[in-house]
This record gives sequence, structure tokens and C-alpha cells, in this order.
Amino acid sequence: MSDAGAVLDDLVDESAELDSLVAGLGDGQWAAATPAPRWTVAHQIAHLAWTDRAALLAVAGPDAFAGEVEKALAAPETFVDDGAEEGAELDPPVLLARWRDGREQLQRALRTAPPGARFPWYGPPMSTASMATGRLMETWAHGQDIADALGVERRPTARLRHVARIGVRARGFAFGARGLDVPADEFRVELSGPGGELWEYGPADAVQRVTGPALDFCLLVTQRAHRDDLALRAEGADADRWLGIAQAFAGPPGAGRAPKGAV
Repeated sequence: MSDAGAVLDDLVDESAELDSLVAGLGDGQWAAATPAPRWTVAHQIAHLAWTDRAALLAVAGPDAFAGEVEKALAAPETFVDDGAEEGAELDPPVLLARWRDGREQLQRALRTAPPGARFPWYGPPMSTASMATGRLMETWAHGQDIADALGVERRPTARLRHVARIGVRARGFAFGARGLDVPADEFRVELSGPGGELWEYGPADAVQRVTGPALDFCLLVTQRAHRDDLALRAEGADADRWLGIAQAFAGPPGAGRAPKGAV
């Protein structure tokens, strides 16, 4: 649990930072449009609360989570939006309390999960550390949408390492989700962290390479910015293709964001 515990600590901090951003908002700000089509600030928080609840059911066991999978299969194009819409209809204080309570229950459940536990999910089963990393990634990504809606510039932190790692690990999934052959060659990813440190993934001599700022890579794999607006560099045809389809989240391919200035 040491690795999972460290991720959970960072998840708590990431959630607290986002909480501080929304806690004092007025009703009009909760209703502000975010870059996600048809989603307001309230939709973003409602989605986080909804996913925390689903994760809590997954931790409880396959039987508890089975109904969530059935809902997803019955309405694959709308079940995520439906969950966000339901929560967004709540009064902001009620929604905020629901999110706070759900994320607290989830982090407690993950901290007490037995060693080696694996939980069902919408994609492959997840370990405790993977589940915590996924929740941190979503909290950061939806927090970015909220910050963009409010005109707030967030300071990147070392917690981005978790988002970058899941983005690197999801490379094969990004290809497979689009019906593309997964490249057989290893990739090298070199990212400059917020403190100037170098985050390295993959063999140093790999031909397929991606380099650039960690923040830009995280914005790309969470599809919060278009590749054209980011300082990422690809070497090799497969690496170049990956930067056009990268996603760090489970589920069908996302539409991504249009380049800045696009009509």
C-alpha cells in the first residue's frame, strides 16, 4: 500500500485544491459554461461525484458494480452525460457536499483495501494504485475545465507525474480504441516537470520519441488542449500518430479540443 498511499495523499491534495476553487462560487459561476460542450461548472463537479460513487461500488466488489456496467452498455453514448446532468440539477451546496462526502468515502475505502486487490471498471480491472491514479487524473482534468471557465490559471505541481504516467501507460489503449494496430516498438517519453526535473519513460535508445513539457503532455492525454497549441515534439511516424489520438481515460475515443482560434 505504500505506493497507493502516496497516490491517495496526492489525490486528497488535488481534490482540496479544486474544492478551494469552487467552494466560494455564486450560483451564476456554477452555471458558467466550460470548454466541454453543454457542461457547466456544476456538470464537471457532478461528474466527479458520479464517478467517485461508481468507483466506490467497484471497490465493494463485482456484484455491486455490475449494474454500472449494464447501464454503460445500454447507453454507451449518453451514460456519462446523464450522470453529470442529474447531479448538475442539484443546488450547488448540495452538490458540493455530495462530492466531498463521496471522495472521502472512496479514499478511505481504497486505503483499507487488501494488498493485491483488483477492482472491476469500465475498462480493464484496476489495482488500488491505478484506481487512485485514475481519480487524480480525472480530478485534475475536470479541474482544468473549471479553471478555464473561471479564467483562473493554475500552477502545475508534481502531482502531474501521476497524470503523465497513466497517459504513457494508456498508449496501447488509445490505438486499440480507434481500431488501429498497436505499435510493436517501445516508445521513449521525456517530459520536463514543473520544477525543471526530467520525467523519463521507456528505453533511452527508442526510435519513437515524444518530448516536451509535462504540463503540455498532460493537457494532451486528457484532451484538454489541441496538439497544435502545445510544445510537444514527436520523432517517428508512430509517435507522431500517437500525439494525434492520445487519451488517458477509459471509454470510447473523445473528440478532443479544437485548436485555439478555430472557428
